[in-house]
Amino acid sequence: MKIDELKNMSKDELNKLVSDLRAKLLKFNFDLADNKVKDVSQIKKTKKDVARVLTLLKQIKQ
Repeated sequence: MKIDELKNMSKDELNKLVSDLRAKLLKFNFDLADNKVKDVSQIKKTKKDVARVLTLLKQIKQ
């Protein structure tokens, strides 16, 4: 996910996106425990997306 795409979103959309990404991350962790994950790099990418969105939310808050 690009930062330019995120800057065009509203605060409510960003909050929803964070919750969706965290749910996706939780699913990845369960799948990883069951050895169902094919692409482990998706976990790292999802964590970075969560960090990007949270950083942008903090910048908007200030």
